[in-house]
Amino acid sequence: MRYSTFGSSGLRVSEFALGTMRMPRDETGPTSESRAIFEAFAEAGGNFIDTADAYGEAEVLTRELVGADRERFVIGTKYTLQRRADDVNSAGSHRKNLVGALESSLRRLGTDYVDIYWVHARDVLTPVEETMRALDDQVRAGKVLYVGVSDWHAWEIAQANTVATLRGWTAFAGIQVPYSLAERTVERELVPMAARFGLAITAWSPLGGGRLARGDDPIASAVGTIADEVEATSSQVALAWLRSRPGAVIPIVGASRGQQMRENLGALDLELSAGQLRTLDQVSAVDLGFPGAFLADEHVQDAVYGNRRARLGRKP
Repeated sequence: MRYSTFGSSGLRVSEFALGTMRMPRDETGPTSESRAIFEAFAEAGGNFIDTADAYGEAEVLTRELVGADRERFVIGTKYTLQRRADDVNSAGSHRKNLVGALESSLRRLGTDYVDIYWVHARDVLTPVEETMRALDDQVRAGKVLYVGVSDWHAWEIAQANTVATLRGWTAFAGIQVPYSLAERTVERELVPMAARFGLAITAWSPLGGGRLARGDDPIASAVGTIADEVEATSSQVALAWLRSRPGAVIPIVGASRGQQMRENLGALDLELSAGQLRTLDQVSAVDLGFPGAFLADEHVQDAVYGNRRARLGRKP
């Protein structure tokens, strides 16, 4: 397993993150399959773990699997989603919920800090200034090292990081988005925004939520053909494509069985040819919509940059 820095920070994270949402646990602790999943990931060099307070017992499971080896791992958890049905303030991205959710997560994880604390979804009732200042307070208190954001509009993330930078607060270092061959609409706004702001991109549902397993789907068909060519599984091909995307995308890879995790890890050694990547790019392409498609039009490019734009030192 290779490593990259998390966005513009110096934090080193593995090229896959371990997703804990669906890992099995019974009343006594991790099942044998959960241990097999974790051991396969760790033995391959994985150090990045993704969990959340909304994932049932996932934080407790993370504590049990990591054990005394806490310092080796980069643990990211999330808050925002409702924690108690009878408490209106146990949901949202406001300061009160952040403080309560973080303390609860720290207890379940059995640690005094989290490496990355993610805002799980956009709460439009809470000003971004309140969220960013509350996150910065936890960083200054030493309970959070880095902060990230999941499931926000690109303009909202840009606003939040601009506010944080201008006021000297901790800015988001990474984003979580659904990204796969079956879901590329994030390339319209979110992926370019992340590149401009130097944000890490972690991809949830990197296998397309089962769509890539349907034989009647043209994307799935192309994936299957290439899998046969390279003697790999469709999952490995899909993950290899995602790893090839600009910006060092980090897939969040989950599993319910140890063998499934070992199969997914096989994508780390798979390099697709330029032709195979081009085929996958074409069959899964999405309309950029407005203004992306409009601004990419050659006539518009000529009008903006002149008809000799090919001679410009910097590509528009």
